[in-house]
Amino acid sequence: MKGKPDIWVFDDGRAGTFNQALAVAEALPFPFVIKKIEYTPFAKLPNFIRGSGKIGISEKTIKALLKDREKLPDIIITAGRRCAPLARHIRKLSRGKTQIVQIMYPGRIGLSDFALVVIPGHDNLGIASKENVLEITGAPHRISEKVLRDATKKWHKIFAKYPRPITAVIVGGSTKNRTFTDAMAQELTSGINKLIGRESKERKGEKGKGTILLTTSRRTGTSQENIITENLPDAKYIYKWGDKGENPYFGFLALADRIVVTGDSVSMCSEACSTSVPVYIYDNPKLITKKHRRFLDELYSQGRARPLSLTLEQASEECACRILNPACQIAKRVEAIVLKQSEEEKGK
Repeated sequence: MKGKPDIWVFDDGRAGTFNQALAVAEALPFPFVIKKIEYTPFAKLPNFIRGSGKIGISEKTIKALLKDREKLPDIIITAGRRCAPLARHIRKLSRGKTQIVQIMYPGRIGLSDFALVVIPGHDNLGIASKENVLEITGAPHRISEKVLRDATKKWHKIFAKYPRPITAVIVGGSTKNRTFTDAMAQELTSGINKLIGRESKERKGEKGKGTILLTTSRRTGTSQENIITENLPDAKYIYKWGDKGENPYFGFLALADRIVVTGDSVSMCSEACSTSVPVYIYDNPKLITKKHRRFLDELYSQGRARPLSLTLEQASEECACRILNPACQIAKRVEAIVLKQSEEEKGK
């Protein structure tokens, strides 16, 4: 390695996984390039069958990545299971020069080929004791101090006319295994109205209950959206999934005095907890899977968030508002890998 490391970030075509890899790369002080990975149907095979090879990867991708085997990267950052065999294959071709940073468990086969394997604590895999494994809370996200500063500059004038406190409400919805029902939408809005009602009593001398900024997702559902908007009369700014114009999501995170988020998405909850304001999570047991429950309990125990369902007395307790930024945590480990790699090359 001469000077700065050559870093590839694999884009596996899935926004949820790619953004985790990209978040880590953006947290590093080094440049990087994004490599688009295309698959064949064989990518669905388990990794213990695919091994460290090209099975499941399109010929176009292979030609693009391996056209010059003298210029293989120093670091590959990837997320999700599907890219792991390809990353291991490139490491083999580089004769061990390429170091792999794997986000999310790639499977037990070939675990020692990875310089770092990052796993969320709520996956409960029992391998955190391994030297090359880093256990984190939540998921790496791209919400950084710079992103929030830029969003503040962009959205401040738009939201400045609304009375404080500002409550950002971020709604997910149904998942593969759980349904966000009309009754849940009712319960969510009831909890929010109790929250802002309590706040108005605490802020004596000020008129009104502040402002709600509301955004929904493609998973929310039309019926549920209607219930939420009807039951939140204090919502001054509503952005529904599919609305025209720029999504104000970053502005919500940057300018809110508190955030209410549904607990169905690890990414949404992790991003909400990237801010320094109190976070309340709607965590109806019928909406939250066992794995997500472990994640939410982790947030609560660390003082990063509170359940929206708390009693008034419990909710009045101060929240530590500890900022959650696993991408920076991972980036520090990657920098250590780069330093070690550089020192080893100097010693040759």
